[in-house]
Amino acid sequence: MNQEMKADIVIIGGSTGGCAAALAAAKMGKTIIMTEETDWIGGQLTSQGVPPDEHPWIEQFGCTESYRQFRNRVREYYRRNFPLTTEASARLFLNPGNGNVSRICHEPRAALAVIQEMLAPYVHSGQMKIFTNYVPEKAEVKGDSVLAVQVKNAGTGTRMTLTGTYFLDGTECGDLLPLANVEYVTGSESQKETGEPHALADEADPLDMQAITHCFAMDYVEGEDHTIPKPENYEFWRNYQASFWPDKHFSWTVPHHITLEPRHFTLFPETDLPSWWLYRRIIDKENFAPGTFVSDTTLVNWPQNDYWLGPVFEVSEEERQKHLQGAKQLSLSLLYWMQTEAPRPDGKQGYPGLRLRKDLFGTEDGLAKYPYIRESRRIKAEFTVLEQHVCPDARGEARSEEFFDSVGVGSYRIDLHPSTGNRNYIDISSYPFQIPLGSLIPIRVKNLLPACKNLGVTHITNGCYRLHPVEWNIGESAGYLAAYCIYGNFEPRAVRNNHETLVDFQKLITQQGIEIQWPKLRSL
Repeated sequence: MNQEMKADIVIIGGSTGGCAAALAAAKMGKTIIMTEETDWIGGQLTSQGVPPDEHPWIEQFGCTESYRQFRNRVREYYRRNFPLTTEASARLFLNPGNGNVSRICHEPRAALAVIQEMLAPYVHSGQMKIFTNYVPEKAEVKGDSVLAVQVKNAGTGTRMTLTGTYFLDGTECGDLLPLANVEYVTGSESQKETGEPHALADEADPLDMQAITHCFAMDYVEGEDHTIPKPENYEFWRNYQASFWPDKHFSWTVPHHITLEPRHFTLFPETDLPSWWLYRRIIDKENFAPGTFVSDTTLVNWPQNDYWLGPVFEVSEEERQKHLQGAKQLSLSLLYWMQTEAPRPDGKQGYPGLRLRKDLFGTEDGLAKYPYIRESRRIKAEFTVLEQHVCPDARGEARSEEFFDSVGVGSYRIDLHPSTGNRNYIDISSYPFQIPLGSLIPIRVKNLLPACKNLGVTHITNGCYRLHPVEWNIGESAGYLAAYCIYGNFEPRAVRNNHETLVDFQKLITQQGIEIQWPKLRSL
């Protein structure tokens, strides 16, 4: 049976950006259908389990109002529902996990609850429909327009044909782009294509993509043995060492992400060395009242479970499944190594008290519902952001490029993890930057927009445009753009290329709480 459904805006993929797009379009009074591959909407914030990576000024400025509402609601979620200490509850900038990677390290379930709550008014009224466990299967295209997208329930096989005025790709890998015949780029560009100093020197490599990571959460119960069964590929991973890595993959020694010099860690904060435990801790028991069943819990998204043996899109389904399963085996093997063989400061081996927190994701294997995808297919856009636009060394100027068509802001280092092309970290500084509207507009197709990491950036600039608040801003601006175009009967390209219309659209999104410029502060 193939059911047909229609909405003003169809969003394929309930990623962080997809959800932000749905929220924006709903605020504009449009009807929305959003589908999601897993049974959790929210993407990297939820199904992938990655605590927010943000810039130093996030509590004051540099994100959209709705993203700030999300962050505030996460804090309120803990205050409402958990027995926090008086001190923690009163803390304005409560950090549930006190992880040192973020000012708001929290459980993925909390992010899911908050996002669902933010969308609830529109879902309950029927204005927005969300379908989980659906993947895009094919698209109907006529000329330069998308007419419909067919999606399939991965469990039941049920199919739906979705029609709309605008289609947004909010999938993690840009899966709608090839189905809709949208021109796109994958992997690494060459220097002769982009002129970027850190692009590949010779030829482009479409299959050179950043590592994926299958995250998991764990706590530690002293005196108990929670060792998992030995993973099938454990022997391979315990002996694996990449040519560019300073030690075996399973080691407390990893390359420094900037200098590439060997850097030494411990698991727990019991020596002078930095601790992995504190890095992405999502529950700090000290925030909770004594006597509650709360234990320190950390999220494992470390160099040791970065998987770079092959890409998971632009390959055959057999190859894709091989690498998806490979990433799972790597993460489970890392846990088993930590439980059984990892060296300890006291001279012993292994921490059998490490407990895989299956309940945090509700999965059979205990891993996140979806791997953390750092890099997507990227549209060939009206404007593509290059390293020269945002990187101090490449610019030779004191600020990033100022874009006349800015629809948002972001800030993060250009942070590229090791890649399937056997390249080590590329981690270089970047200025606080803007999101140009041109990077959201495909060069040909009229009614499809990117809503997350699939905008017009390169392999290099993806490294600073892929993080949580930026992806949220991309999706939110895309949602407003689609709604604005429906109201005015515009095409996105015309909004950008007409000064009056562009100014009007920028005024709209500014009124809706989207910052399109950075404050001109010396510290930036």
